[in-house]
Amino acid sequence: MVDLKGRDFLTLQDFTPEEIEYLLDFSAKLKEMKRNGVLWQPLVGRNAALIFEKTSTRTRCSFEVAAHDMGMATTYLAGTSQIGKKESIADTACVLTTMFDGIEYRGYGQEIVEELAKHATVPVWNGLTNEFHPTQLLADMQTIREKLGRLKGVNVTYFGDARYNMGNSWMVAASKMGLNFTACAPKKYFPDPALVKKCEGWAKESGGSIRLTESVSEAVKDCDVLYTDVWVSMGEPDEIWAERIHDLKPYQVTKEMLDAAADDAIFMHCLPAFHDRHTKIGEQMYEKFGIGEMEVTDEAFQDPRSVVFDEAENRMHTIKAVMAATLGVYPERR
Repeated sequence: MVDLKGRDFLTLQDFTPEEIEYLLDFSAKLKEMKRNGVLWQPLVGRNAALIFEKTSTRTRCSFEVAAHDMGMATTYLAGTSQIGKKESIADTACVLTTMFDGIEYRGYGQEIVEELAKHATVPVWNGLTNEFHPTQLLADMQTIREKLGRLKGVNVTYFGDARYNMGNSWMVAASKMGLNFTACAPKKYFPDPALVKKCEGWAKESGGSIRLTESVSEAVKDCDVLYTDVWVSMGEPDEIWAERIHDLKPYQVTKEMLDAAADDAIFMHCLPAFHDRHTKIGEQMYEKFGIGEMEVTDEAFQDPRSVVFDEAENRMHTIKAVMAATLGVYPERR
């Protein structure tokens, strides 16, 4: 049996296909238990620190509900901790280790969560960095398994800026698990060549593939999963909006693209999505640039083939699996 007790969860690069599959199976079991009203609280008396340097809806709620479901208390640290300000990351890790059984970090560079893990003696979980978003990918893969019944051989196309956490994470996950990944964007938005090369090696072992293309029509053909994310990530300066809108507008996901994809194609997005003007930023972008829909049209977002809210729910189930597995508790071991 796979045993992940004491392991950090920083990037899917650190995990074998068998370990990833195990987490997905574990998540499915926990989801079934929750839906059947089964109370499972093996972590009563334990505590988790949740460090948030970037705002969040799904990640914070998922970690807190998952922890509380299992009986674990949480302390939310956002703008109130000294991490990286008056106290080094290493010292912060050492302090938190004396009080908590696990530490979650959501923020900026991957090197920060890696530094936390280096000095902590409890599991550290990556809730998002600029480079990787591994808990999101577990939720995405669980959703694909639920909707399409398989992972191996599934054709996933990521439309938009593929240089950061979602493009990187999807490329890693697909190459590990035997999916066919396509990044569709202008060349300047292609992922890092070094990571591409590494993923191509994993893809050879898993039966998956990696493709980079600027052609939307090529990327949509036979596509099973159309995926996108916001064009400007948290922490990036406002002045780059004009450049991104100009460069990425041709890669906006539309109903026509869904129609041109595979017969059972689905649309996915890690959220939040700028599919209308019902947000402050959405309205600001409309006033500045005259664009009311950005990375996905509202028609595509609302389409029956859109599974974004199922995907959002699965964040909680997969995060629960990560926390339980790395803390060494399993339903069959009660």
